[in-house]
Amino acid sequence: MNKDYSFDTLAVRAGQQRSQFNEHSEALYLTSSFVFDSAAQAAARFSGEEPGNVYARFTNPTVTMLQERLAALEGAQGCIATASGMAAILAMIMALLKGGDHIVASRSIFGATQQLFGNILPKFGIETSFVDGGDPAAFRAAFRPNTRLVFIETPSNPLTEVLDISVLAQVAHAGGALLAVDNCFCTPALQRPLELGADLVIHSATKYLDGQGRVLGGAVCANSALTEEVFKFLRTAGPTLSPFNAWVILKGLETLKIRMQAQSANALELARWLEAQPRVARVFYPGLASHPQHALALRQQASGGAILSFEVAGGREAAWRVVDNRKLLSITANLGVTKTTITHPASTTHGRISAEARAASGITEGLLRIAVGLEAPADIQADLARGLA
Repeated sequence: MNKDYSFDTLAVRAGQQRSQFNEHSEALYLTSSFVFDSAAQAAARFSGEEPGNVYARFTNPTVTMLQERLAALEGAQGCIATASGMAAILAMIMALLKGGDHIVASRSIFGATQQLFGNILPKFGIETSFVDGGDPAAFRAAFRPNTRLVFIETPSNPLTEVLDISVLAQVAHAGGALLAVDNCFCTPALQRPLELGADLVIHSATKYLDGQGRVLGGAVCANSALTEEVFKFLRTAGPTLSPFNAWVILKGLETLKIRMQAQSANALELARWLEAQPRVARVFYPGLASHPQHALALRQQASGGAILSFEVAGGREAAWRVVDNRKLLSITANLGVTKTTITHPASTTHGRISAEARAASGITEGLLRIAVGLEAPADIQADLARGLA
């Protein structure tokens, strides 16, 4: 489909391939393999001489539709869908890096990503230096001759730290490295990292791209040369997105922009309310003027997003009291869905990293993260007020 169409149009129509039945909604192809017309065609498909579907580990029409639609939304030449967001990060690294290579990553990244970089990749000879994401000079200082990748999240999880993508792209490229941006919190509806100089965009499609907490999925978006390398890894290693999950996420993309706009508006209203509560020590939300990177967020994002965190005075006991006294909000670590969720990062999403690493990332015992959904803001406020009383 012509990528000159607007985002709204691409979100509902890009990538669609109709079968001989000419269906209006995207078809779901539940099959493990595909039949060939002849031995010659089978050989041509396997070798790549003839385009077409071969085996669902690496080719499926429904998955292809999702890949083409998400690539269009991100302004990318290509996209490889994976079984989860963490599978997308792993596939990117295994495809583009090798033993002896070095990564520079923002310290304020998702806990599972920290585990992957800090504990698993070193077994394969890939080391990571974690630095202050808000300090481009720290990234430059951490570079080594073997640095091949800079990895960031913006906004970060859970403190919504906003990193300057354009500046860090310049830092990465000056050092001969690629810049990968985890765009999970914003999605292309609010932020397009490739337009700001990034080389790769990572998604946990489990979050806002699906939008209703139904399935797992992930994706890597980049130019065709990079996604071809990721495809080679996926074809062999198989961290594959199922056709059903791809179909669900395709349906989620159709409402992505309107959901992100509505949930961002709700989050801003809630953040302003929380700032006025006496038992709240601090609120972290890029849409607030009090946020340290508020001006950068206004330049880089279409809105502040739908995630906020706040610190409750009184540490873990006070934070858990807020969690345990809510009746409406869902206690779950997942985010990006239409239902508002609440979690205590220090004991859940970041519970596996050391206390020292949590402290370095600013994750205190009193911190709570809210992923704001589509409920009435007054009802969300009333639910939190009970625990803050």
